[in-house]
Parts: sequence; structure tokens; C-alpha cells
Amino acid sequence: MARSGPLGFLGKLFAIVLCLALALLLGVVGLIFAYRYVTPTSTLMLARYIQGKPVDRVFVPLNQISPNLRAAVIASEDSLFCRHHGVDWSALQEVIDSADEDGPARGASTITMQTAKNLFLWPSRSVIRKAIEIPLALIIDFLLPKRRVLEIYLNIAEWGEGLFGAEAAARRYFQKGADRLDARQAALMASALPNPRMRDPAHPSRQMTRRAATIAARLRDEDLSCVN
Repeated sequence: MARSGPLGFLGKLFAIVLCLALALLLGVVGLIFAYRYVTPTSTLMLARYIQGKPVDRVFVPLNQISPNLRAAVIASEDSLFCRHHGVDWSALQEVIDSADEDGPARGASTITMQTAKNLFLWPSRSVIRKAIEIPLALIIDFLLPKRRVLEIYLNIAEWGEGLFGAEAAARRYFQKGADRLDARQAALMASALPNPRMRDPAHPSRQMTRRAATIAARLRDEDLSCVN
């Protein structure tokens, strides 16, 4: 009987790795499809559960989230949300072109990409994470309606230490449900998203107030056709 040489071992190892990668991909695709109907949990929430830390989150359907907040988040995070297919390639190219030797200064992440990160990946920036985030966003956009993507994002986005989702954030910062947020409050909440642990919508800094005013001025111009 012929002995299996190094090439045979490497071939078997490659086959095993390929099978594991395909199984992982199918598992992720199945999970994304299930998120059409199942309430999702973010990786940050899971980490807090594992560590025994509190999680404040109340999942609500999109129609119970103020149109002001939907428009404010799209204006702040991803103005082309209704027109791209998960990735804003032009914005991504601009970031790549402007990157210095230390890497990109910003991520050009769409709402769909941020949803992918929150559902499956880790928070710290890296080229590896971005390389995984992009195909995940394309799969999410293909499998889920835009309304569901925004609904999931608004219910798992971090708005403070242990604070997740629009409903819990609206209750904590403004003592009202997310469906009752006015344009100013919605803009303040949207302006907190880039750095939610350091920004308080109820007690905004001058910079945050200016950013919120810019967002509020854009609300009527945002394309919400895919989420209304």
C-alpha cells in the first residue's frame, strides 16, 4: 500500500478547511435568513451576557420607531441606503484613495455593513474585519428587505454602555418611546452613534449639537422610499 506523502496530507488538510469554511458560510447564510423572522442579538450583547453584565434593550418593530429617527440615522450614517446593495462602492473607493500609511481614517461603513459587524463581527477596526464585513453586507442586502435591515440595525445599535436599540435609548435619554421622538431628539440620537459611549444625546456637547443641527436640516431631503 502506497504511503501518503506531504502533498496528500496537505490535500486532505485543504479539503477539511474548505469543508469547514463552506459549513460556516452556510450557517451564516441560514442565520441571516432566519433574521427575517427571529429577533437578533449582537456580538456586543452576547459578550455582555457571557460576562454577566446588564443589557438594556427592548426590540420594537420599525413602525414603532419615529420616522424622524429613521431619517436622521440614514442622513447621518448612510444617505444612499435606499440606493446601494449593501456597500457604497464609491465611498469605499474614496476611503482607500485617501488612506495614509496608517490605514484609512474612516470606514465608509453603510448601515448594512454596520449591521453585519454588529451581528457577526468584533468592534475594533481592522483590514481583516472589513474584508469579512463587505461580503456579509452583500449577503444581508440580498436576503433581507431594506426595512428589515434598518429595523435590525436600529434595535441592536449601541447607544451607551450596555444600552442597545432605539427604544431603550429613547426611554433613557428622553423618557419617551422611540415612536415619539421629535426631529431634534432624533438628530441628537443619530449624532451619538459614531461614539455612543462618549456622547450623551440628553446632554450634548457643542460639537454634538452642531452635528445634530446639520442632520436635522437634512431630514426632509433623505430618500426613505425603501423603509416607509
